[in-house]
Order: sequence, then structure tokens, then C-alpha cells
Amino acid sequence: MRSSALYKFWVENDYFDAETKKELLSIKDNPKEIEERFYKDLEFGTGGLRGIIGAGTNRINIYTVRKASQGLADYIKSLGLQDRGIAIAYDSRYKSPEFALEAAKVFAGNGIKAFLFDELRPTPELSFTVRHLNAAAGVVITASHNPKEYNGYKVYGEDGGQLPVEASNKVISYINKIEDITQVKVMEKDEAIEKGLLRIIGKEIDDEYISKLKTLSVNPELAAEIGKTFKIVYTPLHGTGNKPVRRILDEIGFKNVLVVKEQELPDSEFSTVKSPNPEEREAFELAIELAKKENVDLIIGTDPDCDRVGIVVRNKEGEYVPLTGNQTGCLLLEYILSQKKQRGELPENGFVVKTIVTTELARAITDAYNVELVEVLTGFKFIGEKIKQLDEFGDKKYLFGFEESYGYLAGTFARDKDAVVASMLIAEMAAYYKSRGLTLYEGLMELLEKYGYTLEGITSFTLKGKDGVEKIKSAMKNLRENRVVKFGEYEAVAVRDYLTSERYEVATGAKEKLTLVESDVLYYELKDKAWFCIRPSGTEPKIKIYYGVTEKSMDAAKEKLKHLQDNVLSVIEPLLKD
Repeated sequence: MRSSALYKFWVENDYFDAETKKELLSIKDNPKEIEERFYKDLEFGTGGLRGIIGAGTNRINIYTVRKASQGLADYIKSLGLQDRGIAIAYDSRYKSPEFALEAAKVFAGNGIKAFLFDELRPTPELSFTVRHLNAAAGVVITASHNPKEYNGYKVYGEDGGQLPVEASNKVISYINKIEDITQVKVMEKDEAIEKGLLRIIGKEIDDEYISKLKTLSVNPELAAEIGKTFKIVYTPLHGTGNKPVRRILDEIGFKNVLVVKEQELPDSEFSTVKSPNPEEREAFELAIELAKKENVDLIIGTDPDCDRVGIVVRNKEGEYVPLTGNQTGCLLLEYILSQKKQRGELPENGFVVKTIVTTELARAITDAYNVELVEVLTGFKFIGEKIKQLDEFGDKKYLFGFEESYGYLAGTFARDKDAVVASMLIAEMAAYYKSRGLTLYEGLMELLEKYGYTLEGITSFTLKGKDGVEKIKSAMKNLRENRVVKFGEYEAVAVRDYLTSERYEVATGAKEKLTLVESDVLYYELKDKAWFCIRPSGTEPKIKIYYGVTEKSMDAAKEKLKHLQDNVLSVIEPLLKD
């Protein structure tokens, strides 16, 4: 009933534009499609909106963007921060410029100044901009590395970090109070500019952003020296990284950056890749072709909104191999800590942040440099929160943070993962190893030889619909209620249950309190530096299992990882089928 009534309302009401009505009329004889588009509102989760582009309440379009913006505006006004304005950026996806402008028009309609970028910009630059302009909040129109059919609306708080859970819930409550979408306050662009409620921003912010990031260079002299001859292949994967990444590499001294021409310019189709995701080797096929032709040792690729970065390096056999997010993160961590120590710049109160599913190799590295390692739940916003708590309002010094899913952040100018500064540091790190006669791959082998051969893996299950969600809930309930601690040949030494906020030791039953926020996550500590973690999605019928092992050789680590995965899945898979 809801779906058909709403469909009729959207088709007949003059508030909705001709393009929207035309799209909806094309499905008038498809009740299933009408139901899919209108049976619910597109959910505003803890990070904002993300959905398929199209007409309907369960799609992302100018009207659902307006509604979300009205809710955010109401929240900002409730805090009395409306005079500080809201910064807005967008990526290269379909409708991104249009959605960004619609958000600005709603903020202006609510008397809140909108700072709107003149063209596409990286997500981390938006985070920086919120802080730089002392804005009340920020919005990025992006769906990160999702398929081309998707777009999203990501919200940032006044600290430049992704909106924390409590604040996000308040924004959701304001959105939910909007009963009539046609009553959202909207001011047209020309009027907003005339009244000083819309300001177009661009180069002046770029200059400040790049200038600040360059201060995070660990070895500027070396980069300038080696960079004259060191070749790099870079691909922005049709996204926002093209200008800022190339600019920062050039300005710190890398004069031989070869760009994959087919992927250089913005392309909403992402026509050269199945998925614009630097976590997948397929995204680097064109870059590898160019690297082979030009005899290049390092390939860098950033995702469409330039917050994640992946690299491909040449191994001792001359083959191009992608590094995992964990491997790149640990190489960066070792580089930053070792160079700071060598230069006498490693602070006694320094700390590093990683997520709980990120490699334990990071712990071995921070222990070696006597640096505190802080763990947070999955999601870079939690790393941003720790910077705020411990550095900005505490007495500690943030050094580096990363997550296994290819997100890294040095410095505190931005509060989200930043592929621009990461690309700079990766290039600089490659120059450092080059100065020692080593490739980055050889640098990785040196790292593993020093700290132990550590490998990680991941298994992901995507079930279907409401039944899938119930199966996952049932599986997690089974593991908890039956205190499952034995997985084939592996038995847990201790289990961390982040839903009940306790860690218990299997042998003694001894318990201790966990301090992270509640989350439906189970983490199993095993013998001999092995572990695995089970984490369901909060909004979709998906569940992920992360694994980690450490051994004395790469072959032994590979064998152990496979053995661990097989044993864990022998217990988990039947639970998901019941």
C-alpha cells in the first residue's frame, strides 16, 4: 500500500521534475520495481546515505539528498552552529555535482552558508576543509569504490571526522521528523550567492591542503634527490586523485610520474575497470601494462574519492604483485617510525592507531620502537575519534593510523583516511629503499624477516534478504550462547565479545572489561600468534571473517593461514546454512 501510494504521489505532484516522472512512468507496469523503489526510505546510516541512483524513496536522487540535507541543517541549528557554515565536496560519479548543489541550496534555504567546491575534490580534502574553515559540518557526495550505479552522501562533524554514532543518530531523528518531502527549504543558486549563503571555493583551499600535507614529508631531501630519476606509474581510476596526487608528488620532487592516460580523466562509467577499487588487482591491469613498457618498479592507484590507495610492486622475479592494505600500512609504519627515530624526532608520547581486524604485525613494529598502539573498531571514523581524544584534547602525539582496507592517515590536518598524503609517503618510502639499493618488495621481505612472516586473509559471505539477516543473527547467537571456542584443530585461548564488552579466557574463565563501544563482533585469540574475527554488517545480510597468522617463513605462513581458514569455515558455514 505504501509503495503504490508514494509512487502515485511522486508521479502526480508538481514538486517532482519531468525527468523523475519520466523515469517512474517507465516502470508503471512493473509492480515489483515500484515496490523496490518505494517500500522504504533510503536509510541514513552512521556514515550517511548510500544507494542506487534513481527515482523513489529507496534511491539516491535530488529529493532524498534534499531530505537528508534538511535533517542535517536542523541538527546544526539545534547546536547553534549555523553561522559557521557547511563545506561540500563531490567526486566523479553520476549526479555528484547535481547532488552537491542541491545540498548547498537546502543549507542556504535554512540560512546556513554553504562552501561548495568548484569541481570534484578528494574526500580527505573535504575533511581538511571543514577544519580549515572552522565549518560546523561537511558533506561529500561519493560512493567511494562502489559500482557506477551507486552514489552516496557522507557527513562529517566539525572536527573533520566522519559523524560519530551519537551525532549520526540525532541527524537521523531530524530526518525522520520530515513527513512531507515537498516542504524541505530550498533556495535557488543565484539567490543564495547574492545573499552570501553560497560561496564557491577551490584553488585557495587546494593550496593550503597541499602545503600542509607537504610538512608531513619524513625525508624531503631524499625525495628531492631520488625523485629526479625514480619512475612511478599512477592511476586515479577516473576519480578525484588526478590533480592533487600528481601535484604533491611533483612538488616534493618526483618528476617522472607516468599517468595511465585511459584512466586519467573523470569518467562516471569507470569504463576501463569492472570496479574502481584499488583493493583489486584487475583495476591495475592498464597500469601494469604501462609499468612493464616503461620498466617501472612502483605503481600507485587511488579510488574515485581518493581516500584509499593501493600499490603494485615488482618482485625479485620481475613480476608485478599487489601489496595488501596490511603490508603497505606496515611498510609505511616502519618507515615513519624508523626515520623519525633516526632523525631524533620520535616523541616519547607518540601513538599509532589501527582497527582490531588490521594486522598484528603493526604491534610488533610499535613495540620495537616503544610506541603505544591503540586499537579501535572497524571504521576510520574511530581512528579520527582517537586523534581528537588523545592528541587534540589529550597529551599524546598522533604518528600514524591505518586499516586493512587500504586506508592510511599521517598528520592531523584531515580526520579521515587520505590517499593524497599516503601516495606522497609511499613514493618517498620507495625512494628511501631505492637509496639503499632495494625495491619496495625487498623492503617488505626485510620487514617480514625482522618481525615475523605475517599474513592475513578474509572470507566474506553475502546472503539474501531478510532471511539472510536472520541466519547471520542466528549464527552469532549460536557462537555466543554455546561458547564455541573450538574450530577444527584450533582452540581459542581467549575470546573478545565486543557486544557484551568482555574478554574471557577459555582455560580459567577469567573476565576483563573491554572499553570500545558495543558492536556485534567476536574476536578469537589463538596460540602461536594466530587469530580470527567474525563481523556481520549492521545493515546488510553480509558477514566477514578476518584471519591472521605469523610464522618463521612465508611458505609456513601461507600453509598455516589456509589451514586456519579451512578449520574456521568448517564450523561457521554450517551455521549460516541452518
